[in-house]
Amino acid sequence: MQLSQIYQSVQQDLAKVESQINSVTEVDFPGLAELLSYILSGGKEIRPVLTLLSGKFYHYNLDLLLPMATAVELMHTATLVHDDAIDNSLVRRGRPTINSIWGEDRAVLLGDYLFAKAGEFAAITGNLRVIRLFAQTLQIISSGELNQTFDAFNLEQTRDHYLQRISGKTASLFSLATESGAVLSQAPEESVQALKEYGCNLGVAFQIVDDILDFVGTEEEMGKPIGSDLSQGTLTLPAMLLVEHYPEDNPVKELFDNQDMPEEDKREKIAQAIELVRNSSIEQQCYEFVSDYCAKACSNLNLLPDNASRRALVELADYVVSRKR
Repeated sequence: MQLSQIYQSVQQDLAKVESQINSVTEVDFPGLAELLSYILSGGKEIRPVLTLLSGKFYHYNLDLLLPMATAVELMHTATLVHDDAIDNSLVRRGRPTINSIWGEDRAVLLGDYLFAKAGEFAAITGNLRVIRLFAQTLQIISSGELNQTFDAFNLEQTRDHYLQRISGKTASLFSLATESGAVLSQAPEESVQALKEYGCNLGVAFQIVDDILDFVGTEEEMGKPIGSDLSQGTLTLPAMLLVEHYPEDNPVKELFDNQDMPEEDKREKIAQAIELVRNSSIEQQCYEFVSDYCAKACSNLNLLPDNASRRALVELADYVVSRKR
């Protein structure tokens, strides 16, 4: 099923979110306007969709849900800008990154601006629980990013460590979207928790798929070079399984143990790792994790009213399992 079909019940309101995001580019400072116009385009919009869908079970109040959906997407965009600057990434969504065109300093400042703007939209809700949740999510994401930088090129990481890291970086934003949508719709606490857990587990599954595609996807599909995680020293689930499958002669281990090797040799090791993953059962093993987390995500949805939004959340979990980009 295509995302457009899954989004159908909130498609008109998603257009309103896009309009609010476009309004962020309307600033008097031409340089900032150029940066904002460049970065605020593209993306899957899955996070604002989750906010809207989660708000459709009880009291669907667009006056509150629209600014929150906008806040979630702006926060996500800000994290991408900062991640690219930290990693010195050259390509994102098939286009040059902000840092590669305008420099790392401007990229960092743009990310800061977007975080602040996201906070402003969250504050429009006037809901103290949601505003606090927004701030806590930003802290969690920052901690996750710091955790990743401290663990760069460290092979001594467990699967639990990996899952904790991606829960902090990716799943926390999904959880923010679903929990805030539920809270703003005046959902009972049992439903709020069900939607929060859905967002967290779906976010973990989503990130694992991203990590798989970094090995088995293409640059055209991903919008960035494959093997990017390995080049940054980030140990993901496919890389962990690769080390387990080939404990002796392993390109990941060689790459992580010899960070100063020439760039040509690094590219060769990354290419070897990609080839090994593609010619093994590792992709299938990873997708088993994805299926498990999507099943966990949907396990408590029966606590919610049976409507089009609940069906869309189930379909979205099915999409994550099958997505290729």
